[in-house]
Amino acid sequence: MASFLAADERGVGWLTAEGGLSQETTFGEGHPGRVPLVPSDEALCRRVAAGDEAAFDVLVARHQGRAYRLAWSLLRDAEDARDVSQEAFLRVYRMAATFRGDAKFSTWFYRILVNLCLDHRRRGRWWRRLVSGHEGGDGGDPIEQQAAPAADPADALGQAQLMARVWAEVERLSPQQRAALVLQVQEGLPTSEIAAVLACSEATVRVHLHRAVGALRKSLKRG
Repeated sequence: MASFLAADERGVGWLTAEGGLSQETTFGEGHPGRVPLVPSDEALCRRVAAGDEAAFDVLVARHQGRAYRLAWSLLRDAEDARDVSQEAFLRVYRMAATFRGDAKFSTWFYRILVNLCLDHRRRGRWWRRLVSGHEGGDGGDPIEQQAAPAADPADALGQAQLMARVWAEVERLSPQQRAALVLQVQEGLPTSEIAAVLACSEATVRVHLHRAVGALRKSLKRG
């Protein structure tokens, strides 16, 4: 299997008229604007199930950044986030044939990823962070590295301190509350998709979110 970690360096191709992947852009037949035909995640997953490694590389290139960010937010450890997000992609490769299309590919994939993160925390492999007394990592908070609106530099220190306090309180939430909160606030998923990812009802998701937000507000008010 090609190294999917290098997929973004090699670039990605387009579906050809014959159904394969090519580095050359193909266009809709007779389309006046010659718009590229971009394969959906669901179509790519079906091709992965048929043994198409190039399609797998495309899926990884599309989702690896967000997958790492989500794993890091749940685990707060760079090495663990890399390991778990890579394991999630490997499971997609091995289990692609089980994807039936009842939900979006992203919902199915993030369910795999979140479950791996929750299992990881339950196994206690995050003990290294508690013993060493630091977060670990290789370049700081990946969330803070994401593009953000321009801000007054004078506010940078206060914002950093606030984010540190917020993350410290998020650490105290239960795993389910934390997952629901990160999926909604950071990833922007609606309640219905969070319910699908966490394999629970929408009502349960709302309870998780209500309790998580209430706990955060109470803790932050205490200062």
